[in-house]
Amino acid sequence: MSAPLFAGAARPPATRLPLAADLVLVVAAGVLQVAAYSPLLLGVGSLWWLPMLAAGWLCWRVAVAPGRGRAFLLGWFYGTAWLVAGTGWLYISMHRYGGLPSWLAGLAVLALSAFLSLYLAVAMNLYARWRSGRALADGLLFGALWLAAELARGILFTGFPWAGSGYAQVDGPLAVLAPWLGVYGIGALSAALAAAIVAAPSLRTRGVAAGVLALAVAAGSLLAPAGHTQAAGRLRVSLLQGNVPQEQKFSPEHLPETLIWYGRAIVGAQGDLVLAPETAIPLLPSQMPGDYWEAIAAAFAKGDRSALIGVPLGDERHGYSNSVAGLSPRTTGLKNGIYQYDKHHLVPFGEFIPLGFRWFVDLMRIPLGDFNRGSLVQPPFEVRTAAGGTQWVAPNICYEDLFGEELAARLVRGAHQATVFANVSNIAWFGDELAIAQHLQISRMRTLELQRPMIRATNTGATVVIDHTGRVTQALEPHTRGALVAEVEGRSGLTPYARWAGAFGLWPLIGLSAAVLAWRGLAARRARQGR
Repeated sequence: MSAPLFAGAARPPATRLPLAADLVLVVAAGVLQVAAYSPLLLGVGSLWWLPMLAAGWLCWRVAVAPGRGRAFLLGWFYGTAWLVAGTGWLYISMHRYGGLPSWLAGLAVLALSAFLSLYLAVAMNLYARWRSGRALADGLLFGALWLAAELARGILFTGFPWAGSGYAQVDGPLAVLAPWLGVYGIGALSAALAAAIVAAPSLRTRGVAAGVLALAVAAGSLLAPAGHTQAAGRLRVSLLQGNVPQEQKFSPEHLPETLIWYGRAIVGAQGDLVLAPETAIPLLPSQMPGDYWEAIAAAFAKGDRSALIGVPLGDERHGYSNSVAGLSPRTTGLKNGIYQYDKHHLVPFGEFIPLGFRWFVDLMRIPLGDFNRGSLVQPPFEVRTAAGGTQWVAPNICYEDLFGEELAARLVRGAHQATVFANVSNIAWFGDELAIAQHLQISRMRTLELQRPMIRATNTGATVVIDHTGRVTQALEPHTRGALVAEVEGRSGLTPYARWAGAFGLWPLIGLSAAVLAWRGLAARRARQGR
């Protein structure tokens, strides 16, 4: 008779492998962790189940590891492969545009990935130490440790949560839980379910665990996203995509052509709002030729149209910021005649230099800066529509949309609740690589969590409209120049995720993970003392 799912079970039979073979296989599993997120395997449909399979493999190999040292190595190699596969495009920015030797750029990507994977390595060491052989308890333990590792990577040292495991579920069955749990909660739940199945001591109990997964998915479907937010009117937009090659963006000989195209596209745009990408105009207003900026501002000083334009702002005395400037008839009375959003979550090495890393930055030939940091909660931009309505558009710049808890805080704590989010980005730094598809998937998860549409204007892609259900409704072909003229429906109201993440940040998840780990750690200690 097989042991029951919720009772004690013997340690699974140790399927021993040589260390080298074990590490090679978990490296392959780590790469598969990224496949549904990028996706690496194009044209094969949603692979939401593949990261669960990969995490299950890691869980099994750690469970049968002959010691906690090997468990640490398995987690470290898995995590490093996961991040190298998910963020390998960083090599392009450092080598092609930064001028680092290829070996040094590759080593930098590997070193960053290995450092950030230490969290998962420690988590797997603790799993090997604290696992009990009970499928449910071990599933909860694995999920809590997985959550702790992902939270550490997403928070510590300013945070780098790119390639988070929950993004694989954007088109999967657990996506319905996004407005409740957020991406970290979804990632932890999928890991816990995979571990519970693996930890089950027999085929029968694994079937029961798989049934628990099916019930969880069915329960999630009953918590369908409808009802958290409500329609709040429509907005006609023009989303610009200049497709300026990165090597030409700051080049004096190519800059005039860029300025001419963006100037004409902004002034001549259709709709209620025109949105231009991050640093679409890569000059301070004071550096722009003639009356270039004044002519653009004058085009929006009267009438019904508004504009949000990515541009650096500031001066030598007060410092500079990576900003979005808003123009409309209502901004003429504001300071400098513009609405200003300053990027809050700055990119290490790109927008600020971490302490002790000046030497590394000096090796690269990238126009970097130490930018001022904007406040977490900044007011959205008011847009009056031709139909007589009002939309409140909240900008975010580049990878700021990785931090759903920060966007939630802007919804909960702001004087005006945004009805539309607007992302402006320049992914040209990373070439024609997976970063574009990955960033689109990130934005789609934000719309699921917050049930707000996201309009995106980017330099090379993905320039799209995403509705409040995570669906891309209209898109411009990447790596082309043009304007996407579209309509988007604003939304009002708050999801459960927006309420708790906006009020408390990620502390509820930190507390949940800590509580489960304390429970399992104490239980493991008592078990050792009772032997």
